[in-house]
Order: sequence, then structure tokens, then C-alpha cells
Amino acid sequence: MKRYIFFGLVLCSIACKRTYNYGLDQTVSPVATLFAPQDSFYIQLVPATGAPVTFEWAAATAQDGSLVQYVVAFDTAGDPGFQHPVFELASDGVGVQNQATVTQSQLNQIAYLAGIPSLGTGNIYWAVYSTKGLNMVKSAQTRMITVNRPAGFAVIPASLYLTGSATEGGSNLDSALPFKQTTAGVFELYTSLKSGGTYQFVDRISGTPTTYYLTTSGALSQTGSVTYSDTSAQVRFNLDFNNVVGSVTVIRSIDVWYSDFDTIKYHLSYAGNSIWQDLNQLIQAPQESWGLEDRYKFQFTVNYGSGTPDGYEFYGSTNSNNNEPTTGTQASYFYLVPVTSDQWDYTFKFDLPTENQLQNNITVYLQAPNPYTHTVVPQ
Repeated sequence: MKRYIFFGLVLCSIACKRTYNYGLDQTVSPVATLFAPQDSFYIQLVPATGAPVTFEWAAATAQDGSLVQYVVAFDTAGDPGFQHPVFELASDGVGVQNQATVTQSQLNQIAYLAGIPSLGTGNIYWAVYSTKGLNMVKSAQTRMITVNRPAGFAVIPASLYLTGSATEGGSNLDSALPFKQTTAGVFELYTSLKSGGTYQFVDRISGTPTTYYLTTSGALSQTGSVTYSDTSAQVRFNLDFNNVVGSVTVIRSIDVWYSDFDTIKYHLSYAGNSIWQDLNQLIQAPQESWGLEDRYKFQFTVNYGSGTPDGYEFYGSTNSNNNEPTTGTQASYFYLVPVTSDQWDYTFKFDLPTENQLQNNITVYLQAPNPYTHTVVPQ
């Protein structure tokens, strides 16, 4: 035991002779060189699909040898700018890597903050600050990129809702109706509108949302609402924030289109909440030489406005040919997607052993965020 105590005392006597400085040295060197993108780099922004841009620079050093963090700053002027950058972001790896991956959506927002209008072209300057938390040291170099903004908004909403006195949810923001996002920046909603009321689109249902509306020319704009003066109707909204356009299609009717008759057979009525139903419908499958014929899909009678005549859209199965469903059939069997008007292809089949010669509830669900689908339920 004494031997271990002695050894410990020797170590202590050696260590205690050393002098340690536990103060925090915040000194960092400036980034000496910016690597990429090159000066005067030009980019045509395509926020929805464009590849991100990687900003790279030489590593800085800290006086105490510890990690350096980086912040990329963007401004409307080069040297001696950057007193009040329009946008800043940490580098990759939570600020420790000497590169930053910037999406085209972010660049579009930065260009907007720099005063570049939609469809406009302008210059943005960038520099890198090295830091250890207190001191911020600007890079020795500053570079410029030239960006061309697309039509559209600098920030495309990630979600969208419909609200207003003309809508099913009314003006209470908590009851706003959600849109389905079909692709990035593109939204769709089946609903109804009441004549004489107003409606607008909002990006959230809490706090202070950003609002949008459709102009009479079919363009999307911010901060406003629309008075719906047409006849009360069921409608479909299609809004494309990437191209700043939208449309309102009137849904005249949704009907069951029966293959054997090559025409509509059963009519569905709007039940609210993006649901159409035909309740207690007697299904009678016709007898053909090959057996009972049970193929069907759905015909939408629509009007696109501007004085055009009514048209037809068909919704059916993702499969060109189907078997009859059973109790074990997957829910995806009943999903509705746009299909052709072909008499026999992309149709569903009734479950004749349980549905034929019986009254059935046929229901079409066109609700967000779920897949569009339908059910046939014997009564």
C-alpha cells in the first residue's frame, strides 16, 4: 500500500510544478481563400428540382488548436459590405465543416431578401466568417454569384389551408380545410363554395399565417381574399406555387361508369368534407356470355370556366386489369387515380358474391392528406 501512495506523491510533485492557463483563447484566423462557387457564378434557380449549390473555402485555424466554426453570410454589396448581411447560415456539420450546402429554395429566399424580384436577375455577394463563439472574423475574400429567380414566391408553403366565409370550415382558422400536396409546391383540394362569401389560402392555422389568393387572371398573389360570386358549387382547387398560377374547376357530378354499358350507371351526391356518396344503391350486374359483368370506374363531369363546355375526367385503378376484391384485398386496390376513358381498362370490379342484387353504399373520398379512394359497402 505504501508503494502506491509514494508513486502518487511523486506524480503530484511533478505535475504541480507545471503552469496551466485555463483562459479561453477566442483568437481565430480569417478564411484565406474561397474555393467554390467561382466568382461571378451564374445560376438559373429552379427551387423545386434544382441541385443544391456547395460553397467551399479554406480552413481557418484557432490559436488554441481547437475546432473553428463557420458562418456563411450573404449581402447586396461586396467589400466593404457585410455590416448587415441579408442572410446567414451555419456551415455543414453543425457549423464545423469548411463547406455549406445551400438548396435552391434557400438561394431563392436569399435573392428575395436581397431585393431581386420574381423573374429578375441580380447579384449576391458572399463571405465566410470564422469564429469560436465570441469573435467573428470575416474572410479575406468576398465573391459574387448572379442568380435568376423563377416566377413564384421566395418561400413556397410546405402546407396549405382554405378558409373564409364561402368555405365549409367558415372563417374560423381552426376549422380551415387542408390541401393535398401532390408534388413540391403544388396543392389540390376538393370542396364546396357558397356564393357571396370570401375565401383565401393560408400556410398554417396558428399564429399569424401568410395568406394568398387567386387573382381574376388565375395568378397567385399574397395578402388578399376572393369573393365567390358564382353559384354555390362543388369545386376543385389546383394551385401551383412554383409557377404562381391556380385554377378552380367546378365538379358538376361524380358518377359510377359501368363498363358493360359504356356509360354512367349510378349517381353520387356531395355529402360535404370532400366526400361523394350514393346510398342504398341496388347493384344489378348484367349477365353476359362470359358471366356476370362487374367492371366499373368513375366519371367526373367538370367545367373549367371561361365559358367552356362541360368536360369529362375518368378516375379508376392503378392496374389495367383486376380481379374481384375479397375481404383480404389491400386498401390500395380501391385507390383512385386519373385514367383513360377506355371502356374496359383500369377498372375496378364489384365483389359480386356480397354486393350483387343488394343495396350498397358507394362512397368516394377525395380528402387530404389521404390517398383518394372509394368503398362499396353492402347494407
